[in-house]
Amino acid sequence: MIKHHPSDALLAQYCNASLPASLSVAVAIHVEMCECCQAEVKRLEAQNADAIFAQPDLFDDEELSVDAMSLLAAITANDEVDEVYQVKPQTIAITKQYSYQLPRALARIPHSKFMQMGKLSRSRISLEDGTLRSSLLHIDAGGEIPEHTHTGFELTLLLDGEFSDEDGDYVAGDFMWLDGRHQHTPTTKEGCLCYTVVSSALHFNKGLSKLLNPIGRLIY
Repeated sequence: MIKHHPSDALLAQYCNASLPASLSVAVAIHVEMCECCQAEVKRLEAQNADAIFAQPDLFDDEELSVDAMSLLAAITANDEVDEVYQVKPQTIAITKQYSYQLPRALARIPHSKFMQMGKLSRSRISLEDGTLRSSLLHIDAGGEIPEHTHTGFELTLLLDGEFSDEDGDYVAGDFMWLDGRHQHTPTTKEGCLCYTVVSSALHFNKGLSKLLNPIGRLIY
């Protein structure tokens, strides 16, 4: 059962279309997987619609009415609008052993080939989103990410499989938001695929893993 969800503030920003693209994709994927958040998004969207239609009618102002009608005519006259398309399921194969079906929100967004580093594999998602970097991260069965903290924030959305850390166990759909106040060592027994968004590099804390700090950004 999903136990970790986006905050109320994130869901509100998602419904207001005010989130960066990479975070909006993360929330959209979680909402697709979580009936609880589906209901909350439906409530927020209805609330937003009520607020918009409660505003004074712009068409009561003659000047605004002319401008609005001109804008509407321009929109309906545009024949360059994309055709409606059907989203087809997309399956990715990371190795011969591991293949996954991507969620709907990722089906039409390009991503790079997976770069493998031991039991970790990472593919960059092609989203131009300022300093935010989004990726698909795969950990093979029996793998882990050495103990680390975060120089910015790290959003991890578990798409498939399972993993655990010092704070508990996670299942598909769990949505985790961590920052410099947190440190953890994610491990998986069976393997997992995650969608991640980071605003800065990871920082490794212990032993030989500290040698990874110069390439911490590359791992995510």
